Amino acid sequence: MTFADNDIEFLRGCLGHVAEREIMPRFRNAAASKVAEKTSSVDLVTQADLLSEAYITARLQERFPGALVVGEEAYDADPSVVPALAEAELGFVIDPVDGTFNFAAGLPVFATMLAVTVKGETVASIIHEPVLGDTLLAMKGAGSFLHRANAEPQRLQVAPALPLGEMVGSMAFSHMPEPMRSRVATYMARTKMSFNYNCSAYEYWMASSGKFHFIGHLKLMPWDHLAGVLLHQEAGGYTAKFNGTLYRPGETTGGIISAPDRESWQMIRAEIVGD
Repeated sequence: MTFADNDIEFLRGCLGHVAEREIMPRFRNAAASKVAEKTSSVDLVTQADLLSEAYITARLQERFPGALVVGEEAYDADPSVVPALAEAELGFVIDPVDGTFNFAAGLPVFATMLAVTVKGETVASIIHEPVLGDTLLAMKGAGSFLHRANAEPQRLQVAPALPLGEMVGSMAFSHMPEPMRSRVATYMARTKMSFNYNCSAYEYWMASSGKFHFIGHLKLMPWDHLAGVLLHQEAGGYTAKFNGTLYRPGETTGGIISAPDRESWQMIRAEIVGD
């Protein structure tokens, strides 16, 4: 099994089609989108999640027979698929509706994320925003680009490094245990401004396009991060886990920070995450 440059256009078309077919008809349409709780009132799944993942999975299996396909919803049925990403010859990781809470609340802050892995390395990523129709693409070694209808692709670039007090960032501390949660929430006041979109796709978009200086998370499920990390790296940024090691497909623990460069990462690790 191989993944070629022209396959990225197939994936882009697949995500655009599923947005039109399964996601947007259910957005702000209570009659067409059932909402159910998974683990809590803020951890939700909708018909858009389930049907979109099923559609994308079927299309991938048709084009890439034998490839490992890891979806956020399918993981609940077989958790072993995530560690298998570390060795898979070819893998695809799907988040059909990243930002499901926002989607269910009628907020237009959600997106579909897809990452491609080859033997434990992320080689391509796509983030498609159904409401705007924008698509972000990254290929290993080829840069990150924003594609909008009737416009030339725009190359993405992370923000320049600045002192912490001049930085804008996002640190998702809701999954952090105490006292880490309270410490990080307090230390974010050291920045110029902080945001929390409850949507990894938007956070990586902001960081990769220079709107945010940094983002951070403790929980590392692959559908939330693999596509975004490659997008950020190809835009010139630096990402590592809290312990300083690089983030790899198949890993789910250890926390992560994406920053403009290694020095900024070290500052954020020390001044925001702390001990």
